[in-house]
Amino acid sequence: MNFSTHVKPISYLKSHAADIVKTLAESREPLVITQNGEAKLVVMDIHSYEEHEATLALLKILALGNREIEQGQVRSAADAFAELDREDTQ
Repeated sequence: MNFSTHVKPISYLKSHAADIVKTLAESREPLVITQNGEAKLVVMDIHSYEEHEATLALLKILALGNREIEQGQVRSAADAFAELDREDTQ
């Protein structure tokens, strides 16, 4: 993502908060806020934030699965389905 077009100083955030909320809700692009020329925070709309959090959760699940595979904590699909079938009949 190219942040160069979506970077504003903290003074802009302070004086244009309502406009920023409207713009972010419409564009769904994050806004980088700088202080003394350094990026300090990112402001984004709630829908983008929720999508970001969901993506991170999925990536964590994938990382855990990869770790289990690396540690040899796996079983065949046939064994997994057989266990599900046994649980179904109980």
